[in-house]
Amino acid sequence: MSNTIIATPGPARRADLLTPAELAALGGLEFVARKVVEGFLAGLHRSPHRGFSVEFAEHRAYQPGDDLRYVDWRKFGRSDRFYIKQYEEETNLRSYLFLDASASMAWSSQPETLPTKLWYAKQLAMCLSLLLLRQGDGVGLIAFDDAIRTQIPTRGGRRHWHDLLRATDSLEASGRTDAASAIQEVASRIRRRGLVVLLSDLLVDPEATRLSLQFLRHRGHEVLVFHIIDPGELELPGVSDARFIDPETGDEIPVSVADLRREYREAVDAALREWQQFFASRAIDYLVLRSDQPMVHALRAYLRKRERLG
Repeated sequence: MSNTIIATPGPARRADLLTPAELAALGGLEFVARKVVEGFLAGLHRSPHRGFSVEFAEHRAYQPGDDLRYVDWRKFGRSDRFYIKQYEEETNLRSYLFLDASASMAWSSQPETLPTKLWYAKQLAMCLSLLLLRQGDGVGLIAFDDAIRTQIPTRGGRRHWHDLLRATDSLEASGRTDAASAIQEVASRIRRRGLVVLLSDLLVDPEATRLSLQFLRHRGHEVLVFHIIDPGELELPGVSDARFIDPETGDEIPVSVADLRREYREAVDAALREWQQFFASRAIDYLVLRSDQPMVHALRAYLRKRERLG
């Protein structure tokens, strides 16, 4: 049994500023996502960002599942019918979250204290979807490995977040990664331009993935990529010899860590530079996220993107 103790954070700290290890100690996906978003929104009041303000645009007929907070009760009193106050942002944006659920996402370099990359990606996906839905935007979810495993259509409303939550919470990492096929399959069916968010460790076929993301930009979509990396992937462990195992194929290779440490670091830096240069040249927003970093970094990047679109 492990003797590791993870301290539960005190109430004074905002959840979006907590480390993933601290967040994992708080509870389940729904509770953590709500706490992170609440903390992030509270922090916006003390920052120069003034997003999430909306202006009334028109009424529409009430539909089952609509948030009762937006019912126009005065109009109900005059017409005896339910109408929803629709705001400007409600028709502005449709978002598509592509969530990598391949076997490599199940890895953690510190399994006793650090959550997996998939845990981080799931939390972030639910935080982003909650923010988008609170703005009146529509959100869809596509989870994939070497094929699409889960697809939730793009909708709005409070009930829809629980549909997204249930689908995400049940995901387990498995299979190889083929982001390109998932993106191309869905992109060919998307009629309306929107925001595509990819959450992945990018252990993919680089050329095929770049072509698929370029295809999205060609079709007029805005693209935001969160490259989720375990800190153990940036540096080799401080041991003399090790055996590396590919989580997606099971292939093993013994190595002398001391001989490869410098070359490994240079290779990682070169790969990150290549991704960064490609995304910059295609006007795709790109953020490298360590799985031991607070969620606030990703949420700020999303907010900057959303403000430019709004």
